[in-house]
Amino acid sequence: MNPSPSRSGSGRRPDVIVRGAGIVGQTLALLLARDRLKVALVKPPRATPGAPDVRAYAINSDARALLQSVRAWPGDVGLNPGHDAELTPSVTPVTAMEVHGDHGGTLHFSAAQQGTEALTWIVDVPALEQRLAHAVHFQAGIEVLEEAPAQAPLTVICEGRRSQTRQELGIDYDTRPYPHKALAARLDCEQPHGGVARQWFSQGEIMALLPLGGAQGNSVALVWSLETAQADRWLNEPPQALATAVQERCGHALGAMTLQGPAQAWPLELARARRWIAATDRGGVALAGDAAHAMHPLAGQGLNVGLGDVGELARVLHEREYWRNVGDLKLLRRYERARQADVQAMGWLTDTLFGLFQPGDSRLQALRNWGMSGVDRLGPLKHWLVRQAMGRASANP
Repeated sequence: MNPSPSRSGSGRRPDVIVRGAGIVGQTLALLLARDRLKVALVKPPRATPGAPDVRAYAINSDARALLQSVRAWPGDVGLNPGHDAELTPSVTPVTAMEVHGDHGGTLHFSAAQQGTEALTWIVDVPALEQRLAHAVHFQAGIEVLEEAPAQAPLTVICEGRRSQTRQELGIDYDTRPYPHKALAARLDCEQPHGGVARQWFSQGEIMALLPLGGAQGNSVALVWSLETAQADRWLNEPPQALATAVQERCGHALGAMTLQGPAQAWPLELARARRWIAATDRGGVALAGDAAHAMHPLAGQGLNVGLGDVGELARVLHEREYWRNVGDLKLLRRYERARQADVQAMGWLTDTLFGLFQPGDSRLQALRNWGMSGVDRLGPLKHWLVRQAMGRASANP
C-alpha cells in the first residue's frame, strides 16, 4: 500500500515543478530535494485500478547507483543507502545473457567474464514504484499535488510519451510507429531460470524472457515484440495457448510454462522531442524520460536512459553558478547538449537492430547471424559491448 501524499509545511514557492510522478519524475524530485530545492511533484488523480502491472525493467549499474543514492533501490533492505544489502525477490541479478539469432547465430555474456556480480538487474515495477513513493513521502522539501502551482523558476515535464503539458507548450514530438506491439506477461516455468536473461530474434519477432523472483526463482517476465495484429490476437487467446506458444518459440529452454495472469500489450515507436528545453513567461522548462524520447525495448534501455536524463539534470543544477536560478535557459542548454547525443545514439542502435532482423534477403540473414557468432568469439569487442550495456560507470577501466 502506497503512503499518502507528502506535504511540505513551508509556504515558500517551489523552486521546481515536476509534472509526472512516475519512476523518472519521483527520482528527479528526490534528487532535487536532496539539494535543498523545494519541489512540487504533480501527481494526477489516481485512475480506476486495472489489471496488475506485469512490467519488469532491466536496470543497469548507473541507474541502480542513482536509485541507491536516493534510498529507493528495492534491493536495499538495510538502513545504509550505500550498502547493497541482500537482494529481495523483487530484484533479480542477471548473471548471464543469451542472445539467439534466427539462423544459428548466438551471443553469450556472463558476469563472471566481466568480473562483476551482475550484468544488470531485473526489477519488479510495482516494487520499485512503492519504494520510490515511500522515499518521496519521507523526504523533506517535496510536496505532492494533484494540480500544478501557477509558476516556478523551472518546470520539468516527466509525463510520458503522451504528455499534455508538452503539447500545450507547442513542443513538437516526432514519432515513427513500429508495425509491432510489445506483448508482456508473467510466466511460471518448470525449470529455474538460473539468473539468465534470454532473447530470441526470429522471423522479424523479438522475444525476451527476463528472470524474476530472485536468483533461485523460476518465473520470468515476457516481452515479445511482434506484429500488431498478432499481438492483439494473442490477447484474446486462452492463457495456456499463449504460454505454449512462448514455450515453443524459446525451444523449451525452461520447460513447461504457465501464465500467471492476463497478458498486456502496447504500441511501439521511435520518438524524440525536437526541443528538450524552453523559456516561458512562467519560467524555464525541461523534458525528461519518455516525454523527451522513446525507443524500441529490445535493448532494455528505455528506463535507464530516462533515469540518465534526470541524473544529468540534477547534476547540472547542483553545479550551477551561484547567481543562476534553476530555470536559466543557458543552464538548461547544458543538460540538453549532454543528453541528446547519448539518447540519439541509443535510439539509432535499437532502430538499426530492429530493422536488421526483419524478414528479408536470406543473404542478409546469413550475414547478421555470422556477425553475431563472430562477435561472440572476439573477446575485446564482446567485452566492450557488454560494458556499454551495463552502464557508463561499469564501462570505466
